Amino acid sequence: MVAFWAAVATIAYAYAGFPLLVLARAALRPRPFTTADVRPSVSVLIAAHDEADAIGTKLESVPTTAYPPGLREVIVASDGSVDGTEDVVAGFADRGVRLLALPRVGKAAALNAAIAAATGEVLVFTDANSTLAPDALAALVRPLADPSVGGVAGDQRYRPEAGEAPVAGGERSYWSFDRRLKEAESRAGNTISATGALYAVRREAVGQVPEGVTDDFATSTGVIAAGYRLVFAPDAVAWEPVAASGDAEFGRKVRIMTRGLRGVLVRRSLLDPRRSGFYAVQLLSHKVLRRLMVVPLLVLAASSPRLWRRGLLYRLATVGQVGFYGAGVAGLVTGGRPRGPLGRLLALPAFFLLVNAAALRACWNLATGRRIDRWEPHRAPDAPATSSGGSSSASTSGSRRTSPAPPARSPR
Repeated sequence: MVAFWAAVATIAYAYAGFPLLVLARAALRPRPFTTADVRPSVSVLIAAHDEADAIGTKLESVPTTAYPPGLREVIVASDGSVDGTEDVVAGFADRGVRLLALPRVGKAAALNAAIAAATGEVLVFTDANSTLAPDALAALVRPLADPSVGGVAGDQRYRPEAGEAPVAGGERSYWSFDRRLKEAESRAGNTISATGALYAVRREAVGQVPEGVTDDFATSTGVIAAGYRLVFAPDAVAWEPVAASGDAEFGRKVRIMTRGLRGVLVRRSLLDPRRSGFYAVQLLSHKVLRRLMVVPLLVLAASSPRLWRRGLLYRLATVGQVGFYGAGVAGLVTGGRPRGPLGRLLALPAFFLLVNAAALRACWNLATGRRIDRWEPHRAPDAPATSSGGSSSASTSGSRRTSPAPPARSPR
């Protein structure tokens, strides 16, 4: 019985108590920051590995943003691409896009090369497969009018696509909820971290991107470690495609969670409330507890049937879990069918199951010391490439590859 109620309390705090705490804090203890139509020079940094299908659309979206061309540079660091990515990027040279053609070095090293090549006062990181809204850059830098703000997280949104994975509706619902939390966190102090779709950091707050961690987490939380605020700009929108298949989404989640948990280890000093205040609670609750939620969920699933004879509440808990997880399995097995209200009803439990299965695998990776430093994009046939992008800053680095032969492949 103790295990059951401990699991219930942990789950309730992670999924309800913490969000309510964040919302209440934003309402009761707001910390406004200044916004203005400032125009610092920006370096838009993109890391790409074999993104020929997506990079052209990406680069088309950057020049259309409402930002003065003389204050904007775009740098693409090609991480050993052999699919024509570099030829596509070279076609944008007349629009001020610079290509760093690197051997296969991994995303962190590619970003560090881009950082070293950048000249802007502000470094804008963005994924190779995300598309920027026309006013995204202008909206992204507005909070940097406040000198206490060192970084700004953009708003990642998923665009509906034909043939998307059955969990896509659940993912979209999750991000809608997460967006509200980011806004509340930002109003009260700091949003926890940025996503790779779009974020900006002052040059002086950018350090080296470490290997084996989620680069957007490490770079954006470096802003807080440097003593600045990290805030959220909901009107700085970047659109990304959802996963083309459940398998691809599972692999992506495992990679993100494995690298994300390692990222928390890198930034473990921010878990000390004496240093980072309430942000320590946010980081622990969202990036650690939420990712380890599979443990109390398993405890609850194992303990509630054993308490069946103890009362109606335990029987309802057992039946409720069977129903919810059964709906999740049905959502995954049916591959997004049926459509309509029933499909939407199955999407969220399917997404919940997939995320927690990926979390379990990520925990195993962390426990066994398995790192994911490099990986190959997962693509459905004739589908756009998945993300490998990012952005960063400083003096030129990287030279054009002269040999077409790629290095030996390893999971990125």
